[in-house]
Amino acid sequence: MKIGLYFGSFNPVHIGHCIIASHFAQNTGLDRVWMVVSPQNPFKESGSLLNEYHRLHLVKLATEEETQIKACDIEFHLPRPSYTIDTLTYLKEKHPEHEFSIILGSDGLQNLHKWKNASVLVKEHTLYVYKRPGFEIITPLAARMEVSDAPLLEISSTHIRNMIKQGKSVRYLVPDKVREEIELYHYYS
Repeated sequence: MKIGLYFGSFNPVHIGHCIIASHFAQNTGLDRVWMVVSPQNPFKESGSLLNEYHRLHLVKLATEEETQIKACDIEFHLPRPSYTIDTLTYLKEKHPEHEFSIILGSDGLQNLHKWKNASVLVKEHTLYVYKRPGFEIITPLAARMEVSDAPLLEISSTHIRNMIKQGKSVRYLVPDKVREEIELYHYYS
């Protein structure tokens, strides 16, 4: 089975994340998309992150009715910070029956050379790239890439967190079940 790994903090998961995951699950050669919740991204401060188990739960709520998309907690069981190459090495050992690829935006693609063992990563895995405005598509390190015009929304988790802190509604920005959970437990407020 061909699995696309869509890594993120998902702090919180929002409609834009879900649209991208759905687009790649339905419009490429991928059989499934796993939304890999990163407990600690090596390029981000961890202080502003909601507890990883709460973020994972929100992704599970957002994807629970999907057959091709699922939440993945694999990085919860690996050393921190999480490095994509280590996650993929572990997944290939644990699931040799699957072929794993990486889903990322053209903004992330421009930083790929900074990733741990990036040359090995692109040699062994296909990159599924979605275009982000203002970030040209470059082919780093002779990577195998499939570029897609995924529908994008100008939504960010930072904006959503700020709206919640200001007491504003995030309805239509996050899946309803995610919004209900955020409101119930006063996440980000």
